[in-house]
Amino acid sequence: MTNRFEPIDSGVTPRFAGHSTFMRLPVVEEPRELDIAIVGVPWDGGTTNRPGPRHGPRQVREMSSLIKRVHSVTKISPYEIARIADAGDAPVNPIDLGQSLESIRAFFERIVDAGATPLAIGGDHLSSLPILRALGRKRAVGMVHFDAHSDTVDSYFGGLKYTHGTPFRRAIEEGLLDPRRTVQIGIRGSTYSADERDWPLAQGIRIITIEEFEEIGVDATIREARRVAGSGPTYVSFDIDALDPVFAPGTGTPEFAGLTSREVLRLLRGLRGLNLVGADVVEVSPPFDPSGATALAAANIAFEILCLLAESVAKRNG
Repeated sequence: MTNRFEPIDSGVTPRFAGHSTFMRLPVVEEPRELDIAIVGVPWDGGTTNRPGPRHGPRQVREMSSLIKRVHSVTKISPYEIARIADAGDAPVNPIDLGQSLESIRAFFERIVDAGATPLAIGGDHLSSLPILRALGRKRAVGMVHFDAHSDTVDSYFGGLKYTHGTPFRRAIEEGLLDPRRTVQIGIRGSTYSADERDWPLAQGIRIITIEEFEEIGVDATIREARRVAGSGPTYVSFDIDALDPVFAPGTGTPEFAGLTSREVLRLLRGLRGLNLVGADVVEVSPPFDPSGATALAAANIAFEILCLLAESVAKRNG
């Protein structure tokens, strides 16, 4: 492999020094040089209540400096099996939702067309829609989705179709996301209406509520997620509010009684071997957690996903 990119060695340059990038990797703006492009999406134009995820990528970059290069369980160093770098931030307009959706889509389409796999750090969950427009325009993808909310509501505030509560309904309607190959894990909390989950269930989405998760456990949930995703191209979307607010208070729509950090690690590690073509970690809102604990959780989740993506890339590259 040529042009392999490595994190800065913290034994040479302290973690608090140097430029702040994802996993302390170099910034590489040309996606043709990469197998995996880690991209910030500093945008929360779809937020309906507590804003702040526009600041998420910057704080996750900072907290990712604490992560070393080798996975503690699998012993994988993703940088040794794939060309990975920080590809910068997708261009956004904080006061023009439509323009941002288009500029984010175009940025990720360039990455996908170059043959690189995107790992996005948001940003609110509406960011997933333009990424899926880039990834799923030729063939609908499946999805393993960790969240407190289904994000398949039709509209908000008198007919607005594009918010962080609607991205996967739009993605299904646009033929980007295959609902029969989509599983949602950790769904919980009160809803706006008694029938809010009827539409995603009718499309074929497999919803594993937090109550079902408690009943069947981690291993059975992994088996079900793998069954649903199958062997086709699959996207991983992780909303940080899937975690209990004890572990991730810095998010716009926290929900009581969520997943624990240890459960999340086991669930993610259970996805090894799936045909993963992209991923995101979204809804980190630093203004609601100045301690950085939520961003630290997101950085560790991103590293777990990065290891999964690197294995997928290595497998596809032979």
